[in-house]
Amino acid sequence: MAQTHWVMDVETLSNVFLAVFEHYKESEVKVFTVGPLRNDLPKLLKFLDDNVKNNEWHISFNGLAFDSQIIQFILINRKKLLTLSGEACARIIYNEAQVTIENSNQNKFPKWSEKDLLIKQIDLFKLNHWDNPNKLSSLKSIQCAIDWYNVLDMPIPHTKNIESIGELQEVAKYCRNDVSSTKAIYNRCRENVALRVKLSNDYQIPLYSASEPKISREIFLHFLSKETHISKYELRQQRTFRKDIKVKDIILPYVNFSGNLYFENLLKQFQNLIIDPNCTKDSFKYEVNYKGLTSVYGLGGIHGARKGVFTASDEMCILTVDVKSYYPNLAIRNKWSPAHLPSEHFCKLYEWFYDERVKIPKKDIRNYVYKIILNSTFGMSIDKNSFLYDSLLGMRITINGQLLLTMLYVNLVDNIPGAVPLMQNTDGLEMMIPIKYKDSFLSICKQWEKTTQLELEHDEYQKMITPDVNNYIAIYMDKEVTRDEWLKYQNESPENLYKRKDGKFYMAKTKCKGRFEFKDRALHKNKSYTVVSKALYDFFVHGIKPEEYLKTNRNIFDYCGYVKAKGQWAFKSMFMDLDREAKEELLQKTLRYIVSKKGCKIIKYNKLDGRTQQVEAGTWMQTLLNLYQNEDFDSFDIDYRYYLSNIHREINSLDSNLLVTQYSLF
Repeated sequence: MAQTHWVMDVETLSNVFLAVFEHYKESEVKVFTVGPLRNDLPKLLKFLDDNVKNNEWHISFNGLAFDSQIIQFILINRKKLLTLSGEACARIIYNEAQVTIENSNQNKFPKWSEKDLLIKQIDLFKLNHWDNPNKLSSLKSIQCAIDWYNVLDMPIPHTKNIESIGELQEVAKYCRNDVSSTKAIYNRCRENVALRVKLSNDYQIPLYSASEPKISREIFLHFLSKETHISKYELRQQRTFRKDIKVKDIILPYVNFSGNLYFENLLKQFQNLIIDPNCTKDSFKYEVNYKGLTSVYGLGGIHGARKGVFTASDEMCILTVDVKSYYPNLAIRNKWSPAHLPSEHFCKLYEWFYDERVKIPKKDIRNYVYKIILNSTFGMSIDKNSFLYDSLLGMRITINGQLLLTMLYVNLVDNIPGAVPLMQNTDGLEMMIPIKYKDSFLSICKQWEKTTQLELEHDEYQKMITPDVNNYIAIYMDKEVTRDEWLKYQNESPENLYKRKDGKFYMAKTKCKGRFEFKDRALHKNKSYTVVSKALYDFFVHGIKPEEYLKTNRNIFDYCGYVKAKGQWAFKSMFMDLDREAKEELLQKTLRYIVSKKGCKIIKYNKLDGRTQQVEAGTWMQTLLNLYQNEDFDSFDIDYRYYLSNIHREINSLDSNLLVTQYSLF
């Protein structure tokens, strides 16, 4: 049998075990059932033995914590299971599954570690770091993110006995849907999977399902062990724990604000700060408003944005500067390291990663790997589970990073007449200034570079649309490109390409963040009402009126909202039946819906105390779309007024003079 790989999922019901495998490239599907109606255990074991023999992989969603554990249990206990009836076998597997689930709920390690599994596992849940509390995602929520046609829950409770072929077929259909959607997710992650396979082979470390933080941790540890001649095991045990951190002792000596009393006072607040390393999350927060820009200082960096639409002109330009590899370079230039590690070795290695990355082409996977290693050091320094844990290092980086960026900001706005600060965000800033002072701007930046020994990267925008610091569009200045480049970009970003009357080809690159990041939005982020983001983009970038844009967008998934109930919360629908009687229907935990002229009201309610709230406030109606069957677009009866009201509200919040409401078109 030739080597191949299988996308897989298992369902463990009280009297039935079901496993579905789909070829990772082809459409071949294998379904195995163990229970009272059918017993495929011998066939399943033969299939799994072939997987082991041919070094094939199983690709799953959360498989390391569950599916792989059940498969391993079956392989190890095969002799006993083969002596039992199908139903008895299924009940033993079910009991094992319940123990596995309970251990997972208690955050216990799985019974079998990744390296002990007989069949290699690629877990897309772990790989994409969807187990991170900030990115936590279920398969259902990711199905919504990829516009999967079927986002329905399991049709039969796992505690229920399967008593008919029809029920068994329903479960099999559900499981096959999960497998097919997992395969679709895998196809979006192929490059990331290939990267991890190569890294696993290169470093002889099992990184097949590793998240980016784990990759950086394991590879850094690999090199650090070689550099220091200290075993990985010993390094993993090391930490530096501190009672407190006196901030005045860690601020760089050249931090100053040149007689600006406002920021000298801010510096004093930092100098008087004593941080408890055990409570770093809310250790400090300062809010400062200066020259019309409100900035917030905290553990994660400095953040602030002026709300509005800002356009360059013949008199004014919009300049942006970013500190090149800010946090890594702060540590490198100042020779900072965790106290428990030999400083000369850590600093030498850290700088080596930086220098090597600069030399390596961006297409080389090492460039990417070294980038995530460099960028993850700050996070690891404040993570008690990391061998780089020393909160002093983390505080040094984030506090000095904020103060140094503030130095640049203050020098610019205080010394350039007519400067309008637009944004500060962790490692850079944006500012609108009179064009005649552009040289002064660059000169101040040069002086800052000389003082800090850090490097700034410069660019220029023709327009910035900024609702807030986490959501914005920046349109770069037009750039002339060759015809060949123009043709190349046609497939990537055709909306940013145009040809002038002089016959020359141009492009205007855009940078979109937050809700405007609809093209490359991370799958764990809620993509509700993408049509609103797209309409706003087309309005601000191309001048297309929202009413006109909505006439052209016939992708029903762009109109969908997505909600998920957590904990004791659940959903129900309220609607009128054919006899005009009010009815209620309980709904599943993850919902996809559109706002329509008819349908139901989706209500979120608390099962403990009875509290309720409408998913969409007011009189708006919703139509559930968890199952999409390729219906005619017009049949959805979309209530365009809802989407227009959201679009207009966003535009008007930035500039009320930009448009006139035209609901009548719909």
